[in-house]
Amino acid sequence: MSMSAWKRAGVSLTAVAVLGGVAGCQDGDGGGKAAGAPAKTRPEPQLQSHDAVTKVIQAAYRKTSAAKSAKLKMTMTMPTGLQGGGTMEMTGVQGWNPGVMDITMKGSMLKAGDPGAPERMRMIMLDNVMYMDMGAERAAAMDGKRWMKLDMGAAAKGGDAGLRKPVNGTLGQMNQDPAKQLALLLESPNLEHVGAEKVNGVETQHYKGTLSVEQMLDANQAKSAVLSEKERKELVAKVEAAGMKGYDTEVWVDADGYPSRMVVGMTMAVGTLQVRADYTDYSTTTSVQAPPAEDTFDLAEMMGGLGES
Repeated sequence: MSMSAWKRAGVSLTAVAVLGGVAGCQDGDGGGKAAGAPAKTRPEPQLQSHDAVTKVIQAAYRKTSAAKSAKLKMTMTMPTGLQGGGTMEMTGVQGWNPGVMDITMKGSMLKAGDPGAPERMRMIMLDNVMYMDMGAERAAAMDGKRWMKLDMGAAAKGGDAGLRKPVNGTLGQMNQDPAKQLALLLESPNLEHVGAEKVNGVETQHYKGTLSVEQMLDANQAKSAVLSEKERKELVAKVEAAGMKGYDTEVWVDADGYPSRMVVGMTMAVGTLQVRADYTDYSTTTSVQAPPAEDTFDLAEMMGGLGES
């Protein structure tokens, strides 16, 4: 495989992997109505007051923050107007505070722009560094090194323009943990209780809320604090001009007070980015380790070398 082909593959797969951390919107079966008697015979659901809903989500936020990790099963679908569209399934473990991931990805998005990409790929995130297993076949072209390394922080600040674009575009959302999503949901002016529903056989209570682009920036102080008022207005104008309609969050909270499912997303002019994340085994051990240094190659360094040549 030529070095220029490695560059294309690296940029494409990096974009896919980074987008894998972006949350999406309700995809139609996010809990749904529970099977049972016909709708006309069902009793009216006993919905919680706004104050009661706020207390439930606040308690879920505290418990989820303290848990720091969980097993994850995520499904994402992108519209064709965004990065060519496609689907992605991710399973594994996710940790927050500190943020780590060890997941296996599969789906058509892996081959977006790179038909030779593997059918399945393992991805590790640790200390803001991402490692992707490129497989044995491609390792043969890299002196047996099968793990592609990308320092997310460094890539967002400099280096190859083709690499900065996907990283800068979604770095703030990468490894977005469920606790942060709950914190955003609490900022929604229309936070409400939908009703009782089963998720993966577990009894849960379903809640939802919506934020505008501007409200989302206000809620996410870590990002908005580094922007001047002019920069903030320009960012809002650009995002709205791109057709982004809003940021939606839905959560199904189980009897123990943890999110069993979260559906978070962005509706844009080109369609809706859809992601559904199911969480189990909170506080699961997250002994995520980086691959051996001798088995890795640095994508940013390789692309820098290509630029010099």
